Order: sequence, then C-alpha cells, then structure tokens
Amino acid sequence: MTLESATPEPIWFEDDDTWAILVDTAALPDGGQLRLMRRDGEFAIMYGREQLMGSWDSASEQGLARMVCDRLALPDVRLLIGGLGMGFTLAAALAATTPAASIRVAELVPEVAAWAAGPLAHLFEGRLDDPRVSLEIADVHDVIVRNPAAFDGILLDVDNGPDGLIDLLNDRLYCNWGLRAARDALRPGGILAVWSSYPDRDFFDRLEDAGFAVEEFDLAANDYADAPRHVIWLARKP
Repeated sequence: MTLESATPEPIWFEDDDTWAILVDTAALPDGGQLRLMRRDGEFAIMYGREQLMGSWDSASEQGLARMVCDRLALPDVRLLIGGLGMGFTLAAALAATTPAASIRVAELVPEVAAWAAGPLAHLFEGRLDDPRVSLEIADVHDVIVRNPAAFDGILLDVDNGPDGLIDLLNDRLYCNWGLRAARDALRPGGILAVWSSYPDRDFFDRLEDAGFAVEEFDLAANDYADAPRHVIWLARKP
C-alpha cells in the first residue's frame, strides 16, 4: 500500500538511507541533528531513529490548538506556539481564531523555518504571511521568561514529550520552575497546552504542583487503523 492510497499506513523509517530520500539536515544546539526525509510525496522529521512528526499524521497537533482556542473563546486571543514543525498546530490556531487574534511562533532551529518556505511550503500554504502571525527564531523558554502575563495560551510541541529528547535544554520547559515560568507568562485563566507522544503521570503531577488545573486527553494521530495515540495536557491558570 502506498502513502497516496485512501487508507494510508504509517511509514517506519527503519532503514531510511535505502528507501527514503534525505531532503535536508539541521544542527541542534546540543550537537544533535534533525533530518527532513521524503518518500512518495510525504515528509517526516527525524531525530536519529526517532520520528518526531510526519506529514500524514497531524490530527493531534491540530487538536492541540483547537482545544485551547475553544476553551479560551476570546476574539483577541494572544497565543504563543513553541515549535513550528510542519505547521499543523499553527494552521489549526489560525482556523479557530478571529482576525483580531495574535499568534507568535517561537522556533529554535532556523532550518525548520526555512523548510516552511521550501520543501514544506505546500503544507504551510502561506500561513506564515498571515498578519496575525509572527515568527521568531528563538528558544520558546526564553520567550516565555521575557513576557510575563503576555499570553492567553501557550502551546508546546517542541519535543516527543516532556523529557527533552531532542534537546536537553527543553527540560527547562517541563521542570518545576519552567512550569512556574509558563504560568507567570499566562494571563489569568490562560492555558498551557503540551503535546506528547506518550503518557507521563509524573508530568501531570508536576503541572498540578505548579498551580494549574489539569486535563489530560488521548488523541489518535490520524483516522486509519492502528494510528499512534498521543497525549495532550491542558493546564489552566486560576
């Protein structure tokens, strides 16, 4: 079955050097490397043997934005998205907000932003040119710390989960003081939303310890049989 078929199956890049095309690479601050891979018109961003995201599995990334926007229901909502990725969270945020909204995207890796205007431009469809959107090449942790009480929603999809897999600096986002910094960057009633490829009860508890009221959701990555399940935490500031 090919990826263009009506019921696509997930790609597992077990031997990507022989059956997938390397499009580009991007160096990470800690010395690691991201790889943009392509096969049959579909794309994946890889870290070593770990698939961070694929262009065929976007439902949970879109759900991250929709659930936050639905709960906030503010015409002039102020959002911060951590991680540009393939633009699925941004696309859903734009679709769920009014022209008065403001959506700031913090992307750590310049090459990922370049992919949005290059090999992945067909996925972004010009959304980075929307007047509501501003893109900053920066560590989202630094943006959070510099902007107290600035956002109604902070949406984090910067790693495979709350453990700093692809960049040890990401641990700063998920530790106790990192979560308190996120709470301080939110306005009253604001929501911190975190995407993960796996459940983590300790992280749920850390969110509560940081003063959030927490909801946990299990979402399918797509609607085909045996699609991977992902976890989203919505943590509301009192």
